[in-house]
Amino acid sequence: MNVTATLIGQLIVFSILIWFIKAVLWEPVINTLEDRKKRIADGLAASEKGMKDQELAAENAKQAIKEAKQEAAEIIAQAKARDTQMIEEAKNKAVEEADRVIAGAQAEIDQEVNRAKDSLRTQVSSLAVAGASKILGKEVDANAHKAALKELIEQI
Repeated sequence: MNVTATLIGQLIVFSILIWFIKAVLWEPVINTLEDRKKRIADGLAASEKGMKDQELAAENAKQAIKEAKQEAAEIIAQAKARDTQMIEEAKNKAVEEADRVIAGAQAEIDQEVNRAKDSLRTQVSSLAVAGASKILGKEVDANAHKAALKELIEQI
């Protein structure tokens, strides 16, 4: 055999093999590698976006907690102020009620004192009339001497 023909045959077979590898094997492998490269890049981008979203969510959560604590502190302060106000109102009402009760009791005491004085005056006048009748030896008519008895009661 001729070396040239063998060399040309091998060259043709080699060319067909290169064409076959490029057409059938090389393109799909390159496409697969490109797809995988793209998926990896997308995954990394999504991961970075997820990390940024997570950091943003954590920051938002911290802000929300801070606002909630401030709001809770304001509510507590308002409740304490209202509590103090309610206590003061209750004290004022109690003082007013005590003053009212004291005034009522004082009025009742004054009425009782006046009744007792009137009763004593009446008793003293009766005793005075009885004493005068015994001293004079005759009965004194209370109706006839009403003016004198009234004057006597007022003096007592």
